[in-house]
Amino acid sequence: MSAETADDLRVWIDQDLCTGDGLCAQYAPEVFELDIDGLAYVKNDTGDLLQEPGVRADVPARLLLEVIDSAKECPGDCIHVVRRADGVAVAGPDAA
Repeated sequence: MSAETADDLRVWIDQDLCTGDGLCAQYAPEVFELDIDGLAYVKNDTGDLLQEPGVRADVPARLLLEVIDSAKECPGDCIHVVRRADGVAVAGPDAA
């Protein structure tokens, strides 16, 4: 990964690909949560679950590595970490 700062990054989950394994919630429970439907969703900075498809949440600076690891380890390959400025993927299935 390049020298991105967490303030520059956002994360979202493609629920169509989510397998519900919950690894993301284990890595970063402040950012990810499994809902009653068994799928993972991102949370905003106040802890509210964001359930709209494709909705993005900011990556907290202190959890940058955990969020990146979540995207790398996700069995469903459904976690996308992108740069805020241009939407380019830095981790997840679309990352170079």
